[in-house]
Amino acid sequence: MTTTVFAVLGSGLLVLNWLSARQLLKDNRHRIEPESVLAPAQTEPSPTATPQGPSIPASLTSPAQRFEDFQHTVLSDLLLRSLLLLAVFAALAGLLAWWGSSRSLHRLSQVTAAARRISTGSTLDERLGLTGPHDEVRELGDTFDTMLDRLDRSFTAQRRFTSHASHELRTPLTLQRTALEIPLAQGRVPADLRPAFQRALDANARSERLIAALLTLARGESAQLTPQSVDLEDAARDALADLADEARTAGIRITADPVPAPVTGDPSLLRQIALNLLANAVRHNHRDGTATVTTGTLGGLAFIEVGNTGPVLDPDEIPALFEPFQRGREHRSDGTGLGLAVVRAITLTHHGKLTATPRPGGGLTVRVELPATPESPHVPPR
Repeated sequence: MTTTVFAVLGSGLLVLNWLSARQLLKDNRHRIEPESVLAPAQTEPSPTATPQGPSIPASLTSPAQRFEDFQHTVLSDLLLRSLLLLAVFAALAGLLAWWGSSRSLHRLSQVTAAARRISTGSTLDERLGLTGPHDEVRELGDTFDTMLDRLDRSFTAQRRFTSHASHELRTPLTLQRTALEIPLAQGRVPADLRPAFQRALDANARSERLIAALLTLARGESAQLTPQSVDLEDAARDALADLADEARTAGIRITADPVPAPVTGDPSLLRQIALNLLANAVRHNHRDGTATVTTGTLGGLAFIEVGNTGPVLDPDEIPALFEPFQRGREHRSDGTGLGLAVVRAITLTHHGKLTATPRPGGGLTVRVELPATPESPHVPPR
């Protein structure tokens, strides 16, 4: 591309320079032709002016001097015209270079913007599909699309395996729990074996909770949603009811301020956001601690915000809390380590935003923002 532009502009400059020199020679030929050729009827030199300038008597100028004047005039005019042509073609070359570079940079910005969107999203179904000349930028875009295809297949296979494995594990766990509960209920277990049976039942219950969380995580990452109208206020109230006994047993006082926050999404998954956030606030807290739940809309976004007291967290620790099987330094044995990971997966699948901020006195504040339904009223945060 650069070579072609240089060749075209250089050829144009040479042609125009040649035509300019030809015109200059034609305009100044009177300076070297004899006076008799220009005015054969004139016998005596005339000092009168000609259209090209004052006439110089032939007797006062020699051929060498006339040629010298001719050369000086032609070269001076040629230099001036060449400089003007150079300036024009330099400006034209600059415009063409700017157009070519901006076009390439625009395509590069497409690659950058797509990479940024994919890195903050939960799906890999976006492709660049760059068009235009088959240059280095097009090759980069095609390579990027190929990489996304491979990643998409890999993550899809991983989610499918997790979902299928969790489903397959449910049946033997259910049979195992039934085999333990029936003899306990019938009183056919010796007293010295009852603690062992109870520990096995507790382990079975934890396994079932873990599998349920894995299934929710796989579904939250799959982007296979059943969109319906959902109000985060109702989700928050349901979570409060489900965790009231656990919070009371742990000595956690919950303050709720839910107001309407309608969104569109998968009802069961969106309810998991409220349930997991509140469960995390209760279980990663200290005795006589507090937790707050707030919902509302602001600036076209519906939000649910849950805060809690607890151990002091370093800001560098926050990202790891949203990875699967990551827990805080102080956690209880009934947690699966998937609660916040599920919240993040569901939020990204619904094109929302998740922010987590450590509280100065200890604890964490987590805020989930989702696109509000168009008809939702504006409710300022309290």
